[in-house]
Amino acid sequence: MNGRRTRAAAVLGLASSLGLAGCALGPSGRPPAVPEPARYVAGPPPDAAPADGPELVAAQAPEASWWTTFGAPELDALVAEARAANPDLAAARGRLEAAREVLRAQVGATELPSVDLGAQAARQRALGLPLELPPPLPELPRTSLYDTFVGQAQVRYTFDLFGSIRERNRALAERVEQRAAQWRAAREALAANVVSGALTLSVLQARLRILASVADGLRRDAAESARRQALGAAPRAAVLDARRQAEAVAAQIPGLRAQALTLRHALAVLLGRTPDRAPEAIPFERLRLPARIPVLVPSALLAARPDVQAARAALAAAAHDAGAASADLFPSLTLTAAMGRGGYDWPAALSPEGALWSLAGGLTAPLFHGGALRAQQRASLRAYAAAEDDYRSTVLAAFREVADALASLEQAGAAQAAGDAAAGAARGAAADAARRAALGAVPPSAARAAGRQAELAELDALDVRAQRLLEAARLFHAMGAAPSAAP
Repeated sequence: MNGRRTRAAAVLGLASSLGLAGCALGPSGRPPAVPEPARYVAGPPPDAAPADGPELVAAQAPEASWWTTFGAPELDALVAEARAANPDLAAARGRLEAAREVLRAQVGATELPSVDLGAQAARQRALGLPLELPPPLPELPRTSLYDTFVGQAQVRYTFDLFGSIRERNRALAERVEQRAAQWRAAREALAANVVSGALTLSVLQARLRILASVADGLRRDAAESARRQALGAAPRAAVLDARRQAEAVAAQIPGLRAQALTLRHALAVLLGRTPDRAPEAIPFERLRLPARIPVLVPSALLAARPDVQAARAALAAAAHDAGAASADLFPSLTLTAAMGRGGYDWPAALSPEGALWSLAGGLTAPLFHGGALRAQQRASLRAYAAAEDDYRSTVLAAFREVADALASLEQAGAAQAAGDAAAGAARGAAADAARRAALGAVPPSAARAAGRQAELAELDALDVRAQRLLEAARLFHAMGAAPSAAP
């Protein structure tokens, strides 16, 4: 008995040593080198930034809760509500937590020994062996009635000699991390969609107010032209032209109202509400352009972008898959042991004679699988190469998104400067026409026409100001997720 136990301990020690000495057989899993841009935007830098900002500052981490920089508490409340109640985000969080539990289950089932307890009590009647006995001995009964009592503990463990189990578990862990990064990306995208939707809704409401005012003024001009025609002071063509202009502007209003309602319904769904409980538009006057926007250096950008983090985790998972496929080409060792008690009655089962035990080891080495194992190894290496290309593509897409947002924000600033100048000139012309009409130098219709031109110029300036706000939000989102966004 002692000799058997000594040999079993030696086998266990050898297997443990082999397991500790096993090395990774797959690729390293390190992200491939991707050239980092010296500056994000192509072409020479702008001569000067717009005087009214925002200031672009180099940073190592993105702005946390960046939507608060737009100065509207209503916007902050919408983002908070969406993050708390959006059903798609909640479903993604649930799937992430389920994936983590699956990982824990797989690690526990494959990297630790399994121990099971069993007990059995049975009473049975079985056939006896027929015996030819000489007389005068009586014939033995052909059946027997007996009880059996067995209780034992069973232990099973597979030694990961070449890392196949370990690599598969690490691959699953990286895929869980990939899912976590995708959840963070969805969380940031939700905030960006809420901000973009709320800003656009505010612009639509402001446009509706201006267009309604322009249409009302044109209808008054049409009514005045009709009165002048009745007096013979204006031709019928002038009346028809005035009506055409009024109705052409009024025809734009229903489409904008439909867009505003559609946008409100979309925001309601993002907030986890029904469409009939859609939020109201934030007054455009309450929104302000952020004073500063942090622009991450390329290395910090890659660390902050959830999509890059997901691509990095996918690359590491592919590397571990390749390692597991290579380890499958080598032998595996499984040990099982059992110890317990048994007998035909309880006293016998509990006596020294009732001791039961077993110890077995199995070594399995692949010999011939029709080339399947080699093909799986080659497939995993091809998948790893594809994951490297996906990582490069994701990194380049991140650089491009930042570059596009920076260029659009710069051009929006230039457009706003021109739009504000045009609106200022139109307002000055309208004020001058109003003074001249008050003095009787020009008819009141001329003053109203100048006022409408000022409103239309304000409408154009509103569009470029809104575009600048949207591009600022886009740039914030392109910077990635703050460290506090971990699930």
